[in-house]
Amino acid sequence: MSRNAIPSADPDGEILTRREGAVFLIGINRPQKLNGFTPKMLKELAAAYTAFEHDPQARVGLLYAEGQHFTAGLDLPKVAPLMGQKNLLAEPGQIDPCNNVPPFRSKPLVAAVQGITYTIGIELMLAADIVVAASDCRFSQLEVKRGIMATGGATIRMVERAGWGHAMRYLLTGDEFDVATALRLEFVQEVAEPGGQFDAAMKIAQTIAAQAPLAVAATLRNARLALEHGPAAAVADFHETQKMLMASEDVKEGIASFVEKRAANFKGR
Repeated sequence: MSRNAIPSADPDGEILTRREGAVFLIGINRPQKLNGFTPKMLKELAAAYTAFEHDPQARVGLLYAEGQHFTAGLDLPKVAPLMGQKNLLAEPGQIDPCNNVPPFRSKPLVAAVQGITYTIGIELMLAADIVVAASDCRFSQLEVKRGIMATGGATIRMVERAGWGHAMRYLLTGDEFDVATALRLEFVQEVAEPGGQFDAAMKIAQTIAAQAPLAVAATLRNARLALEHGPAAAVADFHETQKMLMASEDVKEGIASFVEKRAANFKGR
């Protein structure tokens, strides 16, 4: 749970946003229904990611959830009538929270998950760049148990992270797995005590935010280029990207801070 949490009074839930320094927080807030996503929350989530992308003061995002659980997934009675339609997660021009269709998020995102983390919860965390999970997490990509298919990226990213057999073990059965398994399969990067996942994720986000924003964005972009188009495409991008960075004010500040043995104060230009 985040600091100063106030459960939503709206039965359809809400997505909270605020900025703490350079960290843009995006909170899932419907704990009375295990943070099950309604159509309203899906629309607000896309709006929140888009606001994060376009906030010039925000360098890193942090996705979290209020209450004891990250999310039980989609509230099917409310969402099912809309499934099969395009633009369920984001309208054209908005940032897709699952990072599957353009325009793609260009800033790093850390996710903090706890308790029940089902279906879209797994897909949202796999679409993030770094995940901190509470040790009480229970994961399940259980769409096959409901007669539907995971369409938020699990069929891609679970195979990408864990390999074919490990991914199919859970995609085709819908079986629940624990945080130790998620860590072994590289779905999460760090494990925290229950209740400590938010602060641990915030610490990572603040560390990233203290680095040179242009270099962080370039690193993220190049790594994705390699993933999507292969190592040769990423290597071909090295020279022009480094040339651009070397012409920035931030690289001058980075060198000066090294020489002067002090923390750098990057401006993102």
